[in-house]
Amino acid sequence: MILINADNISKSYTEKPLLNGVSLSIHEGEKIGLIGVNGTGKSTLLRIIAGAEDPDSGDVTYTNGITKSYLPQNPDYDASLTVSEQAAKYLEMLGGNTPEYVCRSMMTKLGITDFDAVMGNLSGGQRKRVALAAVLCVEPDLIILDEPTNHMDNGIIDWLEDYLTQYKGAVFMITHDRYFLDRVTSRIVEIDRGSLYSYDGNYDYYLEAKSAREESALASERKRAAMYKKELAWIRRGAQARSTKAKSHIERFEELRDSKLIIDRSEMNMDAASSRLGKKIIEIEGISKSYEGRKLIDKFSYTVLRNDRIGIIGDNGSGKSTLLKIITGEIKPDSGTVTIGDTVKIGYFSQESEDLDPNQRVIKYAESVSDNVKTTDGYMSASQMLERFLFPSEKHSVKIGRLSGGEKRRLNLLGVLMRAPNVLIFDEPTNDLDIETLTVLEDYLDSFAGAVIIVSHDRYFLDRLCLRTFSFEGNGVIRMYNGGYTDTMKAREYEALKKELEEKPSEKAEKDEKKTGRRSTHKKKLKFTFKEQKEYETIDDDIAELEEKIADIDRELAVSSGLGDYKKLQELTDERSALSRELDEKTDRWVYLNELAEEIEQQNS
Repeated sequence: MILINADNISKSYTEKPLLNGVSLSIHEGEKIGLIGVNGTGKSTLLRIIAGAEDPDSGDVTYTNGITKSYLPQNPDYDASLTVSEQAAKYLEMLGGNTPEYVCRSMMTKLGITDFDAVMGNLSGGQRKRVALAAVLCVEPDLIILDEPTNHMDNGIIDWLEDYLTQYKGAVFMITHDRYFLDRVTSRIVEIDRGSLYSYDGNYDYYLEAKSAREESALASERKRAAMYKKELAWIRRGAQARSTKAKSHIERFEELRDSKLIIDRSEMNMDAASSRLGKKIIEIEGISKSYEGRKLIDKFSYTVLRNDRIGIIGDNGSGKSTLLKIITGEIKPDSGTVTIGDTVKIGYFSQESEDLDPNQRVIKYAESVSDNVKTTDGYMSASQMLERFLFPSEKHSVKIGRLSGGEKRRLNLLGVLMRAPNVLIFDEPTNDLDIETLTVLEDYLDSFAGAVIIVSHDRYFLDRLCLRTFSFEGNGVIRMYNGGYTDTMKAREYEALKKELEEKPSEKAEKDEKKTGRRSTHKKKLKFTFKEQKEYETIDDDIAELEEKIADIDRELAVSSGLGDYKKLQELTDERSALSRELDEKTDRWVYLNELAEEIEQQNS
């Protein structure tokens, strides 16, 4: 069943149309990801679909009786209200009769537990989670989400990913989190130069299908160009338009001439030179920091190397941004020192883009940073650098306040790179940046001749770039792991399982001592139970069977995507999620049984 049908929608804020006659239908149970370069109209289309904004032309039709809820990128809130009062207000705005305790339960799952806290005292991420809880708990036919993962910690993102994957209703969302897109969506819709392109399948499928579409368009254009060249030669020989046949020939020539495919090959180019970097970079020695009696960092030391690629993860409020601000000198540690090398020039890309004046024009901001930027191709003016960062000339005189959230972040990033830093520090760089910009940024950082330190909740971004990860694990403890986010999570899971195995014999001894009143004088011999032995013998086959079932479903998903069978797609997606969870559990069990088998073997040898 079609829930919403948007037909021939157009919208513009300037002379250049943002949306140009686009159409979109959302079916029951669909999971749709909306992507596109910043400033192309993604949030505008979301607001139009949600009924929060009217199109200039076109119609949006809702099936009778459907319910929908909408999470804006920056939800409105009353700074004087408590969390509980604001949640009640959101529920009232969304309609329906959802009890407040249901919303409280959802907020708890999203990490909001102090319902008496004042909204004005919360962080941006916490405020957004209050709004998200209200949007989710009404359980509508369609959930509309604008950047739901921004400012969320990894545990919350994992939970939301599972929730939306299993959600029976439809989801239409903007997100630049590529893992999130790949695991949740069954369809990708892309806005490109005012037009809408739809791809049935997840993000991986979209990448393949888009490449094929563009190649097909280029092949058609080459064929058209060859025919046009031939017809042009005929026209130039002096075609006579006296016969019907000649007139028809001329009309065909004009049609070929006017149907030229306009191919926009403009690509973002991050090519600002960096300053020379000496041997001494940044030395962190025994720093500690506490706020209001809560320890964030406890005696942390590290020496940053020239080509370090460091990711920093942890829950919201754990101290990640505080560590960055101590490194940059913005705040001082309670104890310990940070020594910066003489040649170090830090480029700090913060969460807030604080140095952007909404009343300043784009070109004036770029010129205030530098009007003569050194690049590998020589020197470039501020306007040329803006062009390289996909700000066309008509955007140069626009006030910064009129840019989209993503465009502001991209402009701020340009300002950071134009200063030619040799150490880059990023605090949530992926918030509001589109996937194309992130891809170019990743390529730029690959060849960046200096150290890079990144706080991010974007798991793909961390996996793609980081060689080392600092994990904030509570009470000021910062653990270091090799690799990116996924490697870190695997290492932590392994350590937890190992700790569990090591604790079990002692726990058993304590229980025996309490039961008998006697202390055990010998270590109990380890062995498999009968059930564990049978499980150990078959678990490899069980895992192989689950992997084969998931592969079969992936093949069925590809077929169903091509047929547009959305009901079947949803059933297959749900089945795949259940099998994936079972596979994860089996894999954890396999680790435990093999660890136990090794210990039994060592004991018996």
